Amino acid sequence: MMYKHEKMNSKYYFIKIFKILSFVTLFGFFQYGCNGKLPGGDARKFPDDPKLRVKQNLEEGRGFKLNDMLKSGSKGGVFEFASSNELWRASLDVIDFMPLASVNYSGGIIITDWYTNERIQNESIKITIRFLTNEIRSDALNIKIFTRKCKESLINCKYIQSNKSLVAELKKEILKRATKFQIEDKEKKKKKK
Repeated sequence: MMYKHEKMNSKYYFIKIFKILSFVTLFGFFQYGCNGKLPGGDARKFPDDPKLRVKQNLEEGRGFKLNDMLKSGSKGGVFEFASSNELWRASLDVIDFMPLASVNYSGGIIITDWYTNERIQNESIKITIRFLTNEIRSDALNIKIFTRKCKESLINCKYIQSNKSLVAELKKEILKRATKFQIEDKEKKKKKK
């Protein structure tokens, strides 16, 4: 009976030691994550008045106002990010004459529907634009143009990926307009200041 009692005491002892070591280890990781400093700020760098502190935090981007979220009047989020991306806007602007089959900003892809020119009825094109980055540069876009050539209506059709000269021309026009939009946006921001 005594042996069983000692065994249980040693079990609790090891559990207690394990808890203490776990706490010390976690505390060490947190301390290391804070670069050796405990969280908190230097009181000399922040104003005493809470209203001024809130204002300073909002200006520095450290917080948000709940009132601003409620004023929008919509239950979902405000999706203004697509209109702020110059490359996205330029792409839509360049191909605005074509009907769109799928547009997905978060997926970074624009797919047009088949477009037929009035002069050439048996030939139509489809454009796919994939965004690889938001930066305005030549490797930011992956553009594919497909041509559908039909002999009789839409029955006997041949599908081919178009030549690279048309892709290069389209890419050049999109990049040119995106640069123009970027310059205009910078000028607008300067005027606001």
